[in-house]
Amino acid sequence: MPLTDKEIKSLKVKDDKVQKGQKAQRFSDSNGLYLYVTLSGQKSWRFNFRFAGKQHTVTFGTYPLVSLKEARDKLVDAKRAIKAGINPAAQKQALKEAKQAATLNTFDVVAREWFERKKIGKVDSYSCRIWGRVDKELLPFLKTRDIAEITAPELLETLRKVEDRGAVDTAHRCLQYCGQIFRYAISTGRMTHDISADLKGALKPAIHSHMASLTEPDDIGGLLRAIDSYTGNLIVKAALKMAPYVFVRPGELRHAEWSEINFEKAEWRIPAEKMKMRQIYIVPLATQVIDILEGLHPYTGHGRFLFPSMRTNVRPISDVTLLAAIRTLGFSKDQMTIHGFRSIASTMLNELGFNRDWIERQLAHGEHNSVRAAHNYAEYLPERRKMMQSWADYLDSLRYKSVLK
Repeated sequence: MPLTDKEIKSLKVKDDKVQKGQKAQRFSDSNGLYLYVTLSGQKSWRFNFRFAGKQHTVTFGTYPLVSLKEARDKLVDAKRAIKAGINPAAQKQALKEAKQAATLNTFDVVAREWFERKKIGKVDSYSCRIWGRVDKELLPFLKTRDIAEITAPELLETLRKVEDRGAVDTAHRCLQYCGQIFRYAISTGRMTHDISADLKGALKPAIHSHMASLTEPDDIGGLLRAIDSYTGNLIVKAALKMAPYVFVRPGELRHAEWSEINFEKAEWRIPAEKMKMRQIYIVPLATQVIDILEGLHPYTGHGRFLFPSMRTNVRPISDVTLLAAIRTLGFSKDQMTIHGFRSIASTMLNELGFNRDWIERQLAHGEHNSVRAAHNYAEYLPERRKMMQSWADYLDSLRYKSVLK
């Protein structure tokens, strides 16, 4: 007799079967379909058949997730497949593998694989910015898409959502990331064409804004005199006084530690893990900087950071604190930022005629050859020591309105 839903709900392995040690029992429906019931009560639909001279079993799912009617429909499909010369068990396995492959080929999965390799050798803050853009701008629209099925118009529509809110530069960065993700997918055999290349010229031109900084020597001198007149926190003042001499990135300045300072060698050696490009960075310290540090040491030398937070000495001073001090001195966001000290140094050192390679090395701009970079952190160090002292002397001449001869 065919099974009924009411009967199925009450089915369980009979006591006599349990006594014989059986762990499951079959309950026939019709046309070869049966319900396989285990001691734990799990019920699954099964069908035994012969194909190419061998016995096979295909499972249609568990009850009640697969109803009686659905199981019978699946049985009809299986018999049609057999009649057409197709093994339904092998067909089911192929479909399962195809679904698994599709899951492994989604934009989300490929992008995460790419990022895990991309972030190697990069500082966490830099890596987080990259993934933050991918997560916010791309994944909401492309996450579950098979990467090989994404089209150029679909990608453009996603990027224009970013562009339309005015974030043109971010849209271009996301397009760049997509190109890297697609090329990674090509290298791993999951797509054959980088569709990002088809969008060349499709976005509005990116307008690159440079960090605000002063460019005239007289204005730079005025800035230095303003810093000298700062009457706020002495730690903030020391950081502001040191910034133009060393022209490191704001994060590198704020996270400076006393253990990195060598007074005897007059140098500040920043570990590779703290640098944007994961390279050791040496900052020769002019005598003016040594004076600043010696004056600061009695106040913060007992702790870890040169410039600890106003609230706790276990964290460095914040970028907001330094920027607020610049604003207090009367410089607007269009005139000066903390990062602007790097722009000042880059511009003026070139104008003063110093060797471009010395300047680039001191600015810690990334070396494309990672092996070369690992060995060249001390490149031009004697020349850079002289340059950094000359630069400090030049800044002092601007402060006092004299002319460097």
